[in-house]
Parts: sequence; structure tokens; C-alpha cells
Amino acid sequence: MDIPGLPARQAALHLIDAVLRRGETLDQAGGAALARVRGDADRALARAIAGEALRWKQDLDALIDSATRQRLPDDAKPRAVLQLMLAQVLRLETPAHAVIATGLPLLAGGPRRLAHGVFSTLMKRGATLPAVPTLPQSCMARWGERAGPIAAGLAEPPPLDLALRDPGATQEWAERLGGVSLIPGHLRLPRGAAVESLEGFREGAWWVQDLAASLPARLLGAGQGRTVLDLCAAPGGKTMQLAAAGWRVTALDNAKRRLERLRENLARTGLDAEVVLADALAWEPEDRFDAILLDAPCTATGTARRHPDVLHRVGERQIAEMAELQARMLERAAAWLQPGGTLVYAVCSLEAAEGEGQAAPKGLTPAPVTGSELPAGIVPTASGCLRTDPGMLAEAGGLDGFFVSRWIRD
Repeated sequence: MDIPGLPARQAALHLIDAVLRRGETLDQAGGAALARVRGDADRALARAIAGEALRWKQDLDALIDSATRQRLPDDAKPRAVLQLMLAQVLRLETPAHAVIATGLPLLAGGPRRLAHGVFSTLMKRGATLPAVPTLPQSCMARWGERAGPIAAGLAEPPPLDLALRDPGATQEWAERLGGVSLIPGHLRLPRGAAVESLEGFREGAWWVQDLAASLPARLLGAGQGRTVLDLCAAPGGKTMQLAAAGWRVTALDNAKRRLERLRENLARTGLDAEVVLADALAWEPEDRFDAILLDAPCTATGTARRHPDVLHRVGERQIAEMAELQARMLERAAAWLQPGGTLVYAVCSLEAAEGEGQAAPKGLTPAPVTGSELPAGIVPTASGCLRTDPGMLAEAGGLDGFFVSRWIRD
């Protein structure tokens, strides 16, 4: 017998299994896990259930352990099912009877009675989650005193941020879409908005881009017809920012499908860039550039608000591998600058090794970031770099974690 809502729960179980056991991202796992789920609403539900289970995993496990005489193994299926069931009732406000009806069938042929007993016990106790999710011990060790504020910023999925093609029309679009702006050219809307149905999408008046992700390109200022290389450019948010600011943009990336999306975004917004499919570690430009924006590959731990899988699958090995790759890319990019040219290096990572640990390439001098270039409430570090964490601007909805440095070619 078909059980309404069961495919979405099966997909959610497959998603967290792919993250926790195989180290996949939610996006990587989504294709296979969601293949049998019909309808956008059910696919979104599966992602939401898995996301909340991963966001609150430490606290959900503590609840489960408090209601079992013998601790369930970390990789036991009943533990995963209980994580999903509790995430639904405690985070998504799904009625308990619906959670039971769609949760216990996930243990067909297994210990349904155990899962039912644990869930019922916790419901009778009035189980709740803390106001702030508990981070995995490995994250707390790496982030130190920043861990508390970061965790506070991860309690809720993020709002929807838009970058405007014309910053001069910020107030107009704020009124038309009912959003708030934290800096000219930016608009923030409540999460859940259907992006493609919003006014201004078809005519390319804006694109989706987290506030923190928009800051690196802003630090290059107005282009005035000068040349800029956007390294690792896809899917195109920074490319469009730079083109809208008057730069002549070369957008390079080694991912063909993501570059197709970049071209679609350029076509929708009416902006122009030279698009290059190439590996930045093998490619050589014909001419040097007035500016380069290197938004380098990274562990992406700064995106944990919308991708809570990074809390559980990123460790020291991945961080070290990415830091080595970033250093190689920085060295190559520095050689492609005109004298007096500007290099902006950015990563959406919370890891010091990928940010503060990256040394200035030879021949480049720091160009400190100033407070006047940033949204109110965000200040540069003492060394003149930019470090954002998810807990910043919490009253306004927070932002992703980024690290940004800026240098000038001697």
C-alpha cells in the first residue's frame, strides 16, 4: 500500500546516509536520492528534513541517547530514522502521528518497536531542542572562540539575498519586492520565495547571491572599462557584478555545465563577459589583467547555513588539500596582474588555513579593506582583511562565512 509522504522520507534517509557514510554533499547525493520523488514540494521537503537532521544532529543524538538503555551505534539505521523523525516534529512542526506513519515504514523488517518506543518516550517527556545547535567537536576545536557565534548563526536556514544589476535602483526594488537592503545593490527577502516567479527575474534585474558572496567583487570598485579576470567564475554571480560595475570581464572555470549556467545568467541579465572553459592551473592568458578576482575552490564550511552537510564531512585532510590548491592558484594568478593591478582572494570557508593562513604572493603588497566598503555592522580585521561568520548581522538574518584579502601588484 502506498503511504502518502513516504517517498520524501525515504529520500531524506538516503541523503543523510550519503553525507554521513560516503562523505557526499547534499547536492551530489540529491540526483539519486530524489529520483523517485514526485513533485517539487516533496523534493523540497526531503531536502528540508535531511538538512534539519544534519543541522541539529548532535542535539538529536543526545535526545535519542537519553531514551535508550543501550546506546545505538552511530551508523545504526534506527538512529538515522529517529533523527529524521525528531527533526520533523521539533523543527518542521510536523504532527507526531504523521511522523510515525511515515517514519516507522523506513524500518520495514527492522526494529520498528524500538524506534516507536524511543520516539514516544521523547514526545511524552516534552523533548525540545536548544536555541542554538551544538556543533560537532571537530568544528568547535577548529573554530575556537568563534564557534559559539557561528553556531548561533546556523540555527535557521538563511533568507533570500538578491544582487541588483543597477545599485541605483535599490530603493525601487525594495519597494516592489517588499525586501530590505543592507548595502546599495543588495536586497533581502524572507526564505521560501519562488525565485523565478518574482518580479524582475525574467528581465534580469537581479540574481540570487548571498550578501557575503557579493563583497569580494565590491572590493574591486568600478571597472571604467578596465580588464578583470574572474577565476572559478561559475555560476556567475561575481561575473555579473563585475560586468555591471563596468569591467571588461574574462570569466574562467573548468566546469562545463556550470559555465552553461553562467552563460544563461548573462543572457538573462543582458550583461557581457568573455567565457573561457579551462583549468586555471594549466591555462595561460594572452595579456595581463588590471584586476583578478580569485574566488578559490574551498571546503565551503562558510555555507553551513544552507549546506549543513559540511559540518559532518569536512575534516583536516580536506582542509589541507584545499589550502595547497589555493596557494598554487594564488601564485599563478599573481603572475597575470599588470603592475599596479589588484588581486582579490576569497573563500567561502571558516577555516584559518584557507584564509588567514594564505600568505601574500611574491611581488604583491596588501591593500587593506576599509569599513566604508562594507555593510554597516561588518568591520575589517586588524590586518585589513575581511572575515565574515554566519553569526554576524544576526538581527538582519545573518550571512555566509567568507574570508577575503586584497593585494596590489608592485
